Amino acid sequence: MSIALQSVETSPALRRQIRRLLLSWFGRAQRDLPWRHDRDPYRIWVSEIMLQQTQVSTVIPFFQRFVRAFPTVDDLAAADELEVLRLWEGLGYYRRVRNLHRAARIVVREHGGRIPEEPALLKTLPGIGRYTVGAILSQAFDQRLPILETNSERVLCRLFGRGDDPKRGPARRWLWDMAEALLPFKRTGEFNQALMELGALVCTPTAPRCSKCPLAKLCKAQRLGIQEEIPPRGPAPGPVAVLAVAVVIRRGQRLLLVQRPDDGRWAGLWEFPHTNLRARETHDDAAARLVGELLGIEAEIESELLTLHHSVNHHRIALVCLEARYRSGKFVSEFYPQGKWIGPDQLNAYPVSAPQRRLAQVLKQQGRQPRMF
Repeated sequence: MSIALQSVETSPALRRQIRRLLLSWFGRAQRDLPWRHDRDPYRIWVSEIMLQQTQVSTVIPFFQRFVRAFPTVDDLAAADELEVLRLWEGLGYYRRVRNLHRAARIVVREHGGRIPEEPALLKTLPGIGRYTVGAILSQAFDQRLPILETNSERVLCRLFGRGDDPKRGPARRWLWDMAEALLPFKRTGEFNQALMELGALVCTPTAPRCSKCPLAKLCKAQRLGIQEEIPPRGPAPGPVAVLAVAVVIRRGQRLLLVQRPDDGRWAGLWEFPHTNLRARETHDDAAARLVGELLGIEAEIESELLTLHHSVNHHRIALVCLEARYRSGKFVSEFYPQGKWIGPDQLNAYPVSAPQRRLAQVLKQQGRQPRMF
């Protein structure tokens, strides 16, 4: 449902009222989150990267482990990528951490280990856009910079009765301008966090808790009874079924583990080689193609270990895992940049995706699942 509502111009008095109400509410209602315990720009940076497309409850234990292992930007910059990816394993969207690691090395190499306080300079680092710049610099240094993400844009759309798509053209520009206009001249980091916190805890996508909202009396959407209709939500994409096969190739007591390319899904992680099935292709045929075309060796496909089911966004993936016995040849691949023959006891040292970790755990167990097909 598309609702075209006229935007509301804000007076200085209204802006002051919004700031006062929101900051007062935040002081009472904010969650005790580990990255809020100080104003260390490095910790704020790590938390903001982790929070992209990920729930707060999921992030907390990952954040705590990560900053214990790499307490400063210098520690992160000095770390081996294998170690960094292993600490991130299970959090997903691995491009985020690879950009974070590269950016940390730039900060140490080019800025003496100090995170840049100049917005234009900070924005040049890998993985940092306008939102992240505003989040880091406003929270760490109280710079008067706005933020705009899913929670804060929902609050602003409802507060001012903005019914057009917040991700597009005029609405997007208006939201950034409004987020900046509302900023106080002090406590800007707290205000930005309060705006996001209100969207996360009260002004939720469905069933917003308007009776608990500090801005309810000022909210145009609530006054018109359309708070659940804006911002407009498009239809959720339907599930897409994907059939895939992974091959665990044994060479004596060792297994072949390969590293994925630097781009695409699970970039830079390690895995037992896998591929999606083509049209009218069986799992055994796909496994044979995978071994011959992507690995450059000869191997005899044997029994099935198990079938794993997992989801990535709206893709529903059924991954059949087969065993194979190495016969001859040397690993050569135009797809996988590296391949290593390792013992099962070394598997924990390599960062892998969540389904591949489940497969690795099965390989270390006795009495594995028999062939299903």
